[in-house]
Amino acid sequence: MRLVLASTSPRRRELLSLLGLSFEVCPPTFVEQPIPGLSPLEQVARFALEKARSVARTCPEDLVLGSDTVIESNGRLLGKPRDLKEARAMLTSLAGRSHCVHTAVALCGQVRGIDVVEVATAMVYVKPDTGGAVERYLATGESLGKAGAYSIQGQGAELIEKINGDYTAVVGLPLQISARLLRAAGYPVVVDLEELYRRKPYPNWSRFTP
Repeated sequence: MRLVLASTSPRRRELLSLLGLSFEVCPPTFVEQPIPGLSPLEQVARFALEKARSVARTCPEDLVLGSDTVIESNGRLLGKPRDLKEARAMLTSLAGRSHCVHTAVALCGQVRGIDVVEVATAMVYVKPDTGGAVERYLATGESLGKAGAYSIQGQGAELIEKINGDYTAVVGLPLQISARLLRAAGYPVVVDLEELYRRKPYPNWSRFTP
């Protein structure tokens, strides 16, 4: 039984590798288009499921893991900025406030009748924009391609005061949920999760968790 990651994200590949699993990568064909009326939680769960389903249709005998991340600020969904102007607006709106990061993990296997999704939510507290912090960060080029216009595992960590929740969910793939879904589907995950979360072997992980 193969495991396939339905993602083009290098961060999700890196995180999944921390579980010590052998897997292949296949880009999903699903195009993310928000549906009016869905909450951010419903939206992110749908995105993750449809990503996984789009790959599972081409390899029905395999297990396919899909994921998606959105940011919710005051009930509003923030995705990836289209350009620096939009990134600046996002970061300015988040500065000095807290917001939720929702990351969904979906697991699909057509032959086995598996089609499940779970969402992890973390609260992120952003520092006030003092001394031109937002502009300095925009100059790094990290903002583009990141939900909410920041990368907590990169230089975007300088903008963050603290988080409440699973750090790996903020990065883009909550490992505890991923391991639980895989084990429930009969896929062996032998890594010691408690030890993994003690070691925190990923950039900036130890910075935001006790």
